[in-house]
Amino acid sequence: MMKPLSIFDISGRAMAAQQVRLNSVASNLANAQSVSSTPEGAYKAMRPIFKTTYPLDQAGQGVSTVQTDGIYRSKLAPEKRYSPQHPQADEQGYIYAAAVDTQEEMVDMLEASRQYQNNIEVLSTAKSLILKTLSIGK
Repeated sequence: MMKPLSIFDISGRAMAAQQVRLNSVASNLANAQSVSSTPEGAYKAMRPIFKTTYPLDQAGQGVSTVQTDGIYRSKLAPEKRYSPQHPQADEQGYIYAAAVDTQEEMVDMLEASRQYQNNIEVLSTAKSLILKTLSIGK
């Protein structure tokens, strides 16, 4: 049985999930221009899989959070390029470039960054409301 979640727990877990997403994007962008001498050796983009979780004692109260359920590798085939002078070219003169769409990665990075910022705003608002509530009694 999971303990009751506060607004800080929920936003913290959401921020942790977005950090995993940003790390995946960073890895994908860092390897976007990598090449290999075999299709199997070419870099495959990573994507996190998120899962919604509900605390048992808060399931009917509109409370849920997110957790990373794993990372999967893209099934896209690497780009086969003819480049016989490349040091990693195979016997036929081909190299295999990572199948990473840099534009898609940049959009994903912006979205993850905005989600992270939204959760910072939630935490800031919650803190402000708590402080205002405490000042009522003064």
